[in-house]
Amino acid sequence: MKKVLLAALLLGFGAHTLDAKVNTKVEQAVKGSFAKVDTIEPKRLILTKTQFAKVQKAARAKLATKVYRYYEFKSGGKVVGYGVLIARKVRTKKATVLYAFAPDGTLKFAEIMAFGEPPEYIPNDTWMGQFKQKPKTAQLKMGSDVPTISGATLSARSITDGARIARAIFQQAIKH
Repeated sequence: MKKVLLAALLLGFGAHTLDAKVNTKVEQAVKGSFAKVDTIEPKRLILTKTQFAKVQKAARAKLATKVYRYYEFKSGGKVVGYGVLIARKVRTKKATVLYAFAPDGTLKFAEIMAFGEPPEYIPNDTWMGQFKQKPKTAQLKMGSDVPTISGATLSARSITDGARIARAIFQQAIKH
């Protein structure tokens, strides 16, 4: 409980400076995949104990926190998509990735927003492009529908696990 409160406080304080930078990057990523988005609304989510268990089970990946940032993408007041930010440790540093979903659950894209590891471990655009237009039924599993990357296996695993976590958060807590 203390960790959740601490995370919530940290997200609340000083978030305004961070919001401006992250929202600009989010806006740039969203404009290419969602037509006529005029509003990107940042939101915070704290998973309940039940949601946490459901998300972890559905994602088949360990969650490090119950606190997440997500976005509603709107056009003319109507929600046309959602984005979920997932920060996960790759080797020793974190990578933050925005996973964007259409209201029907299709994974529209995955965009790296921040990457703390050395640049040689960043997956290239071609590899990241495989997360475009993935149906909600896609397994998003390394080695089957997501190929590994030689020399950046940990990055690939982290981003792929993050995609499953983001989808599970979307399905279990945002669009239920």
